Amino acid sequence: MSDGFDERWDAADFTAAGLTHRVFRRGTGPGVVLVPEIPGATPEVIGLADLLVEAGFRVAVPSIIGTPGRPATGGYLAASALRMCVSREFAAFARRADRPVTSYLRALARDLHTESGGAGVGMIGMCFSGGFALAAAVEPAVIAPVLSQPALPPAFGAGAHATGLTEAAEATLATRVRDEGLCALGLRFTADRSVPASRFAAFERALGEGWRAFEIDSSAGNPDGIPTSAHSVLTDPHAGEAGHPTHAARAAVIDFLRQRLAA
Repeated sequence: MSDGFDERWDAADFTAAGLTHRVFRRGTGPGVVLVPEIPGATPEVIGLADLLVEAGFRVAVPSIIGTPGRPATGGYLAASALRMCVSREFAAFARRADRPVTSYLRALARDLHTESGGAGVGMIGMCFSGGFALAAAVEPAVIAPVLSQPALPPAFGAGAHATGLTEAAEATLATRVRDEGLCALGLRFTADRSVPASRFAAFERALGEGWRAFEIDSSAGNPDGIPTSAHSVLTDPHAGEAGHPTHAARAAVIDFLRQRLAA
């Protein structure tokens, strides 16, 4: 396929909540929605999707921003970020408010659950979409949300200590944790200024025993030589190297999804 996904992927538009996006699907097994990070479904994101398929999941990748298969560049990143800031679809991203895209992702999760069966589906959000995975878990079909470097709301002022969820969503998730054993997994580099420790502390306060954190040391002089500027955990250039912390992070996500979706 010319969009970066190879011929093994099926592509079709999916419409919900007044939005239409191309969704790429492949694999068999429990369902996992993989929401791309900025600037979109880059080759690195597609590589992660292929890895999840090989791990035994039915994967759906919605192209909600950017051009599938286009490599990330500085200009492309900036243009995608600008679109996110001004689009109605991502409106209120800096406040404790639902966004239209969250309703879309909940509907996609329901559709994938119907298609793949099982106890429910997982959802992986990254960077700007990190928090969307948790917000989507208000939908009962989402039973394994993964938040990789959840960078919204912007980490300054009160935003550094916020989950980005509405009070109603937090209450629903707390109930699911208590009554259903819902659990969410979060990943971050420790020196990532866009995902401060205070944000993970906020998730822990909101979810209690339903929160799991996988944090990678990126402080100055860390033993793995990870730069303090490191941000994208699951699409890190070294994530395919055995022994690297980001490789272990990918393995932790796969184990989490297998355990939760097999319930």
